[in-house]
Amino acid sequence: MQSPFLLENESAYQAWRNRKLEGYPTRLDQIVVEINDPRSLTQSEYQAILQICQKTNMAVYASKTGTDPDKDIPRLLGKRYGLERLDCNMLADDDGLTSLKVVENSPRHGFIPYSNKPIKWHTDGYYNTLEHQIWGLQLHCVQSSAEGGENALLDHEIAYLLMRDENPDFIRALMQSDAMTIPARVEEDGVARPDAVGPVFSVHPESGDLHMRYTARTRSIVWKQDDLTLAAVAFLEKLHASDLPFIYRGRLEPGMGLVSNNVLHDRAGFNDTPDQKRLLYRARYYDRISGTGVREVYGL
Repeated sequence: MQSPFLLENESAYQAWRNRKLEGYPTRLDQIVVEINDPRSLTQSEYQAILQICQKTNMAVYASKTGTDPDKDIPRLLGKRYGLERLDCNMLADDDGLTSLKVVENSPRHGFIPYSNKPIKWHTDGYYNTLEHQIWGLQLHCVQSSAEGGENALLDHEIAYLLMRDENPDFIRALMQSDAMTIPARVEEDGVARPDAVGPVFSVHPESGDLHMRYTARTRSIVWKQDDLTLAAVAFLEKLHASDLPFIYRGRLEPGMGLVSNNVLHDRAGFNDTPDQKRLLYRARYYDRISGTGVREVYGL
């Protein structure tokens, strides 16, 4: 496999790196596409979103649907890009999508995504088994909070690039099969989730695409206790805390959404009011956005 994400393929990496950085967007407005209705994209709208995703693994759309709560808005847009195999996780709605909002009395209570607390940098599904990794992620905003709730976004391929440029051994450390462990958890109903052990960076054995599973949380996580792994984690944390031009910061407003290949992201804390309560739909997929693979885009 000539994937540029394998350390032994230095020439392929350098070719990919040069093309990746050429014209890479450094402002949020450069990855925002104005559209009419996500449920029925025009061909030009579809191409505009796809072209940005091919470069940055993500795009933000600003539609005219406003506070329309129709779940077909994200579902049909995702389907247009080949995102269909939903990860129907334990706390998802019955249809597989998840309504992200503050809850007080439900099984979701106590989980940070369903509170107004900040969420540290992560990729979604970092605790999933290696057979059910999350490759695609969508967010759609029905209602923003009265205050706060901004997101920061970072292309995981850019994080890989910066780490490999700094020290290729960082990549080698984070590709270890036991680099990151999320300890087992027993839920209230007695169903146990086993230890989730695996690498941070991995390469799909057929497509050659890069996958990342990561969380910056400090509780309920165990990093491999070798100097190189810990140094790599520290470097990644330093990237997230920096003012990198590759980090996009902003807030989704009603009718806006994110379609991505499960890029790194965080969420600021927020405050609701009785008249303005935050509601976002989230969809996690076992699929990657069609037409954005490293072979398709870069011919590698």
